[in-house]
Amino acid sequence: MARVWQHPFLNVFRQFKVDEWKRSTKEGDVATVMDKTLKCTVYRIRGTVSASNYIQLPKTSTQSLGLTGRYLYLLFRPLSTKHFVIHLDLSTEESQVIRVSLSNLFKEFKSTATWLQFPFICEGTSGKDLAGVAPPGARWTCLQLDLHDILLVYLNRRYNHLKGVRLCASLLVRSLYTSDLCFDPAVTVAEARRAKLPVTPMPREMAFPVPKGENWHDHYIHIRFPSDSPAAPSKLVQRNGSPPEADFPRHVPQLLPRPVPFGKSRQDSVSPGVQVLGPTASGQASLGLPPEDGLSSECSEVSIGGGSRVHRREPSASTKATDKHAAGSGLPASVCNLALVPKAPEDATKHESLLPDPVLKLKRVIGFGGHSTKWALWTKDGAAVVYPCHAVIVVLCIDTREQCFFLGHTDKVSALALDGSNSLLASAQARPHSMLRLWDFQTRSCLSLFRSPVHTVCSLSFSDSGALLCCIGKDHHGKMMVVAWGTDQVGQGGEAVILAKANTDVDIQAFEIAFFNETRMASCGRGNVRLWRLRGGGLCSCPVDLGEHHALEFTDLAFGKAQDGRTLYVCSRSGHILEIDRQRMAVRRARYLLPTETPSSPLPQKQAFSLGPGIAISSLSVSQAECAVGSEDGCLRLWPLDFSSVLLEAEHEGPISSVRLSPDGLRVLSTTSSGHLGFLDIPSREYNVLVRSHTALVLGLATECNRGQLATVSQDHTVRVWDLATLQQLYDFTSPEEAPCAVAFHPTQPVFFCGFSSGAVRSFSLEATRVLVEHRCHQGAITSLVTSPDGSLLFSACSQGTLAQYHCAATCCRVLRVAANVVCRDALPRPNALAVSGDNRLLAFMGPFKYMVTIMDAASLDELLRIDVSALDLASSGLDSAVAVCFSPAPRSHLLVSLSSNKVVVLDAISGRMVREFCDVHPVACSALALSGDARLLLTAADRAIKVWDYLTQSNPSCQVYIGHSEPVQAVAFTPDQQHLLSVGDAIFLWDILASPERSPPESVPGSPGPPPTNEAVSGRTTVEGPNARQQEDVLSGTDGLPRCQVPVPSQAAPPQLSICAGPLEAGDGTFSVSDEGPSEESHSPEGLCQAPGPPMLVQKEACGAGDGAAGGPWDLSVLPHPHGQPSKQGAWSIRRARTQPTARPDAYKHFTARYKASPMAKNVSSPPAGGEWLHLKAVVGYNGNGRANVIWRPDTGFFAYTCGCLVVVEDLHSGSQQHWLGHSEEISTLALSHDAQVLASASGSSGAASGCQIRIWDVPGGSCQQLLSHHCTAVQALAFSRDDRLLVTLGDYGDRTLALWSMATYELVSSTHLPEPVHDMAFNPWGAGELACVGQGALTLWLLQQRGPDISLQVHREPVPETVGAGELTSLCYGAEPLLYCGSNAGQVCVWDTSASRCFLAWEADDGEIGVLLCSGSRLVSGSNTRRLRLWAVGAVPELRRKGSGARSSSVFLERELTLDGAIVSAVFHDSMDMGVVGTTAGTLWYVSWAEGTSTRLISGHRSKVNEVVFSPSESHCATCGDDGSVRVWSLSSMELVIQFQVLNQSCLCLAWSPPSCGRPEQQHVAAGYSDGTLRVFNISRISMELKMHPHLAALTAIAFSADGQTIISGDKDGLVAVSQPRTGLTFRILSDHRGAPISTIQSTSKENGAFGVEGTDLWLAASGDQRVSIWASNWLRDCCELVDWLSFPAPILMEASDCSPPSLAAFCPWDRTLLVCAGLGPHPEVVFYGLCQKQVVKKIPLPFFAVSLSLSPRAHFMAIGFAERVLRLVDCVSGAAQDFAGHDDWVQLCRFAPSASLLFTAAHNEILVWEVTDC
Repeated sequence: MARVWQHPFLNVFRQFKVDEWKRSTKEGDVATVMDKTLKCTVYRIRGTVSASNYIQLPKTSTQSLGLTGRYLYLLFRPLSTKHFVIHLDLSTEESQVIRVSLSNLFKEFKSTATWLQFPFICEGTSGKDLAGVAPPGARWTCLQLDLHDILLVYLNRRYNHLKGVRLCASLLVRSLYTSDLCFDPAVTVAEARRAKLPVTPMPREMAFPVPKGENWHDHYIHIRFPSDSPAAPSKLVQRNGSPPEADFPRHVPQLLPRPVPFGKSRQDSVSPGVQVLGPTASGQASLGLPPEDGLSSECSEVSIGGGSRVHRREPSASTKATDKHAAGSGLPASVCNLALVPKAPEDATKHESLLPDPVLKLKRVIGFGGHSTKWALWTKDGAAVVYPCHAVIVVLCIDTREQCFFLGHTDKVSALALDGSNSLLASAQARPHSMLRLWDFQTRSCLSLFRSPVHTVCSLSFSDSGALLCCIGKDHHGKMMVVAWGTDQVGQGGEAVILAKANTDVDIQAFEIAFFNETRMASCGRGNVRLWRLRGGGLCSCPVDLGEHHALEFTDLAFGKAQDGRTLYVCSRSGHILEIDRQRMAVRRARYLLPTETPSSPLPQKQAFSLGPGIAISSLSVSQAECAVGSEDGCLRLWPLDFSSVLLEAEHEGPISSVRLSPDGLRVLSTTSSGHLGFLDIPSREYNVLVRSHTALVLGLATECNRGQLATVSQDHTVRVWDLATLQQLYDFTSPEEAPCAVAFHPTQPVFFCGFSSGAVRSFSLEATRVLVEHRCHQGAITSLVTSPDGSLLFSACSQGTLAQYHCAATCCRVLRVAANVVCRDALPRPNALAVSGDNRLLAFMGPFKYMVTIMDAASLDELLRIDVSALDLASSGLDSAVAVCFSPAPRSHLLVSLSSNKVVVLDAISGRMVREFCDVHPVACSALALSGDARLLLTAADRAIKVWDYLTQSNPSCQVYIGHSEPVQAVAFTPDQQHLLSVGDAIFLWDILASPERSPPESVPGSPGPPPTNEAVSGRTTVEGPNARQQEDVLSGTDGLPRCQVPVPSQAAPPQLSICAGPLEAGDGTFSVSDEGPSEESHSPEGLCQAPGPPMLVQKEACGAGDGAAGGPWDLSVLPHPHGQPSKQGAWSIRRARTQPTARPDAYKHFTARYKASPMAKNVSSPPAGGEWLHLKAVVGYNGNGRANVIWRPDTGFFAYTCGCLVVVEDLHSGSQQHWLGHSEEISTLALSHDAQVLASASGSSGAASGCQIRIWDVPGGSCQQLLSHHCTAVQALAFSRDDRLLVTLGDYGDRTLALWSMATYELVSSTHLPEPVHDMAFNPWGAGELACVGQGALTLWLLQQRGPDISLQVHREPVPETVGAGELTSLCYGAEPLLYCGSNAGQVCVWDTSASRCFLAWEADDGEIGVLLCSGSRLVSGSNTRRLRLWAVGAVPELRRKGSGARSSSVFLERELTLDGAIVSAVFHDSMDMGVVGTTAGTLWYVSWAEGTSTRLISGHRSKVNEVVFSPSESHCATCGDDGSVRVWSLSSMELVIQFQVLNQSCLCLAWSPPSCGRPEQQHVAAGYSDGTLRVFNISRISMELKMHPHLAALTAIAFSADGQTIISGDKDGLVAVSQPRTGLTFRILSDHRGAPISTIQSTSKENGAFGVEGTDLWLAASGDQRVSIWASNWLRDCCELVDWLSFPAPILMEASDCSPPSLAAFCPWDRTLLVCAGLGPHPEVVFYGLCQKQVVKKIPLPFFAVSLSLSPRAHFMAIGFAERVLRLVDCVSGAAQDFAGHDDWVQLCRFAPSASLLFTAAHNEILVWEVTDC
């Protein structure tokens, strides 16, 4: 009934009595005039500013017209040479208000979730810009708008009613009508009746007068929009589908009365064409708004009116435009078509669009702030935080770290506010000015979009009820303004209403509405604190009497949480906190925050309020009991409300912008100006970082596939590495003086390359977190970096046009070729300026000129092809230039080039011909390209938009547009797994790709090569038949309906024959037999070339015998032995070739991964003669926590062994003495001890591609190696002896996937089987002969060893994990009481199997993380996981539960004990009683665990990461070490036990110095340590405390030394600065910059003899820097005297191809001759140089085989210890020149130090410390 009174039409002006202005309003120059054409009164709206001259219906924005008519008819005429604007507010069925605006002021179509802007093209408009002022003589127009279709087509919303209308200057308007009928204004009622036309004529009241005998179209214009409305009587453009796949109206250029040139394409912007109903054959005309041009169209005939025929054009393909992306991911998107060639109507078919729609969904955002970093809010339950990331508002869940988004802003968000009930969220954006949005916080939908009188919004504040919103900012004159809105009706479909606004001359920094009374507010700013009140429609304020504090700059305020809110807390930039009595309007109490701590106190003092210089406080927050204060010194402090003492303090990496206490008062949220967001958990006193972000534009990105990492470079001078899975920051490299411009990952090594604005290209190691090498062959800023897919080559280009080629197969890349003036000169970084083809053969780039693209041979840089892109379009009037290049995936040789004419062309990289063309891709040139690995999706980026194209569609490819970035997108890329998309610009966006993988592969694309020849199962003669043949073929080929992952590799030898047995064995099951016998001469391919097969696979077969075809039963694999115990060479070669395809590392910490090492192995190193060694390895400090099951302990014999690096350490637990079994050259992964404890097996990884893994068999009583075995390629995951010790089983890792069986009698390989998937662990059945169990991905595999004479065969039975268990991957196992088998999973479950019945009957949640260790004995089970927990379970009831079968419950399994250790559990061995055991963790610690006492005792401990320095106490009773793990550890030299440990979190300790004996009393011993953040800390060893913390450097400290008297500390940093400090005062009184630019590698100080070298001073000290320079100084620090004695400069080292990076500069005073200086690494050749300080010349040289990386001289004997990167330690007799080399290190010997007595030598390789005893001193 509500619609009846509006039928058939409604005169809106008459209904709302516009002439009375009671229910409508007018503003500005609005008047009634008589129009001569219409001969009636019309309204004239004119004025220079459209927004100030208008007619609005209804009177206020809170009211609604409530008009439900589908069509809106507006009768108007634009004023000549003027602009006009029409605003319509439409309400949807979801009560959301959408504003639709039409104006000839708009130049292009724009769309957001709540606003549509359509450009209006007036008749007669010409020139490049279609939009413009109305021409002279503009005619009256009937504008017919289909409101239903506008919302449905463009926003996918359903229209409900018309809420409001605003008609703005400059135009004449007769009236406004609504109706559900579609009228034809050119047909009268009489004509329609006479001709019986199927149209609805215009009612007489709405009709324009037409002179008799003349045509209506000669006088007036009719615009119907959208023109393809279903009710349109004459459809110039027909609909091809229904919304949301409706067609956009297109322009009809041939029907225009005069040509309108289209200078700017708008295909991607979804500009709608508003078409004028043009002339038919009798002379009608058509005119429209700017359409989407460029689509192919064909002529056809349509009958209109009385039979007259008109030719028309209609689009050849449909186009989508929905705001589904805005609803789902919040991003307006459009789908448009590019017609490449015209198609005939009968051939035109609808293309296959991207499915699903949308194809992208925003998943995660890395970023914070943008406009400001002060806005971060708690939700009311404290479970999530709300913060802006540029134009996106993010809600981050604290526990799950999941994100959801508020999307709709088009620029950076400048302020946020959330009401108390979490119903409404208010946000403001920076541009356009004064734009505010109100959101429904629960549904994340925008309720209202409006402008504020405030020109620049700087703060928002909501009342607790959400009924009042205050906005603070500056108006157009720069004066502060406060505006108050009533928002109580917004949730019910109403608008925000301005209640009051006020201007003020005072400064406002913070504004808050009181929680207890929403009419009360407070503000603070520079020199003022004011209290505000809303009363009687006005805002009034009064100042607080500040007294002596009137000149302070106040930054933040908070109301006290008492019910009356009487106290107001205000903080200032000077460090004051004022308590203000709100009722008395006066300061009650003032406090002052001090920044300094008392240096004389042995422990740091907490800051207190007192007199002195204050700290700038930026924010505060108050709860019931505490006050959180954030200051610009980066500290967050928590105080009680009486401010008596600091409760908690957290130091941040930058100045704090804001702090907010959670509603429950248990957490403090803090933000910093450096882009960090985190919270302090008060009960646990832990600080959690939620977000880290770049603080400037992100310029480029690179992804790494092996470790799943992302690297980004930014204008904030940082290079950051992120984890792609969690998006957490892993590394941060900062370069203060030069900006990084480009980045690229090495495909196979943990190394990335970065190009800088200075022209430098640096290689960074992620393992060592340091720069490996630096190249400066460019003169301009680096614009692009790219590596070849195989990782052998690196290419860089600079802004000066230089191209450089590097060899990067080794760890440190070296320059191969430099070509000048080759690349196009460009001052801006371009990620797609260089491209390498997928087959590593071709290099493409833009150059030497911008309109040329050159293709070179990637290896030789020979030019192969040069393409002039400006000649590709001969019809173009301008010269095209290349913007970006990108290769298509192999095997197609296509090159995609983005052109400046907004095109993307696809070129044949061999011939240079154009294959296809994408026109009008973006409104501007596309600067970034990326093509998916399957060549299905093409990404293009330009300005702030990303487009995803359906690349497989040859004709009319569809695309979708995604926005969200507030700044231009700099780079886009697919993640290595092709499941996500990355885009960077203002922030880092991670998108989910929702496209289904079940699409035709790239080989199906026309013109592409066909699929490669298939590999016939595993054998070339095998055929599979039957109902499940398809399934078996999939298993055999390693596929499951997906394209083949491994391309067959041609082989010179025939593959091993694999035969499938047709008949059942004795057990009755079908068996798949695999034989590694010699090659079959019959297995040749038709072409005569045999293809290397895949490895032997496990194949599921049907049960034979019954013939019913039932599948899914147990399946067996029989592995026949090799003839004569060894595989044939041909067969082995073929299998190795088949294994060359890498396998992804399983997501299981249980699986061993060798630590990456950059050091090469030395060749032909001779060992010293037996009995004549100068060194004897005495002790090893450390345990390899990276190994797996690498601890052996036999309580009955006392045998105890573990691994450290490449050593097997056998230690006596009673005396602590050690034996060291040397032989391995690489890191040992695992150990196994035979049951009789007579044989130990150890396995290490391969040392290169040519060598395999080593498996050494040791004789335990004699400690000698009996046999060396080698079969596996990459690494050995596990070892196991059979129950009778006759067999040894070795299991390869995920890259090898081989199970090998060895005879311990002959040490021959009995059998070898390649596994279809990685296996994590295995174990022999202790009570069943010949049964071996293995666990891996989702299944348990049982192997049965059967011996027939000398031959041994393997039968395998595989049981999947039941779905009810839900364990995705089994990672550990152990046998229990017969017949039980316990298995642990990566989900923390323990499954119990009945091996006799092959079923899993019980499972329980044993841990929160992955279980890597399981041990069982009797009725007790021990589990260890990566959550650091070790648990003891009582499982005595499990055998009884076995009888219940699958109905068993885990309630009978009890947790007896639990211990938490210092790392993930990797190894464990226990006594048979399970009361005591030894446990190893990833922290490098071995623990003795006693369950009876519930204690854990540290047995072996070492550094977690690289050891950087070893120093000794003067008495040689202790030594101290430091490492990258931030720890300083003090050891007892007599027992090598850890005595003291000082730990600094999140920092690396890089250098160390022990105070000399002359420093005070002997008991006052100090250690000075330098850290990576530039701080220097002094620790008191006797007091076990830190006495002093200084910050003398801005860069990392790399060297440190005490003066001879111990009263001064000399320190050097990475930038080459040397600082001189006094530890007593904590002052740095001198800075030496002579070595600036190169890191200081060595500082050494000694006492100077009187008169030596002719200069004054008591100390003689030296400093060596990385640029091969050494300076020697004489100083007397008490007199502040320091003079240069000598300065040495050496030429740079000449590095060979196989050499590592430049060696460090090493220098030391000779201890037996103080006038000699010993140097290494200084000069072109590897040698040690003895320089005479008196003679000023080199007096002696000792040649070396390699460059030295560490050096130490014996204090007594003339011995010199030298460490090499080739893992060799050399001891040199400096008198005779004799030398001895020693092995035992598995990495480069980065450190060697003699003890003061010269009886001990300490060496370090990564984190292991070796203690050598000097036998001949």
